[in-house]
Amino acid sequence: MPRQIITTANAPGSPLYSQAVKAGPHLLVSGIVGIDPATGSLAGDTIQDQTRQALTNCQTILQASGASLDDVTEVGILLTNPADFAGLNEEYARWFPSQPPARYVAKLGVDLPGLLVSIRMTAFTT
Repeated sequence: MPRQIITTANAPGSPLYSQAVKAGPHLLVSGIVGIDPATGSLAGDTIQDQTRQALTNCQTILQASGASLDDVTEVGILLTNPADFAGLNEEYARWFPSQPPARYVAKLGVDLPGLLVSIRMTAFTT
């Protein structure tokens, strides 16, 4: 039976979706954005700032379920502006410096003021 994962204070969430769902050995992390949970605002105006915060938020959700970035097998990234691809890769490479997971990048289909990136992950845990 799938189990919903919610971290109440360390990563932004919404009543409209689960931050993550654990189904057997699979952990599915929802599309997470670069909102700083301490302020409730976007972490910055650059793709690097928002990517860093989104990955921090994903890491917090992974840890709440007993997983880590080392368990991530796939990452999906949605960019508001495809021209931000190089800046995204600059920050992303710091988080996955070797043996990175499978990944896709696509254009974000909704227009939310100031939002530059949304990141989702799939992890395999035992």
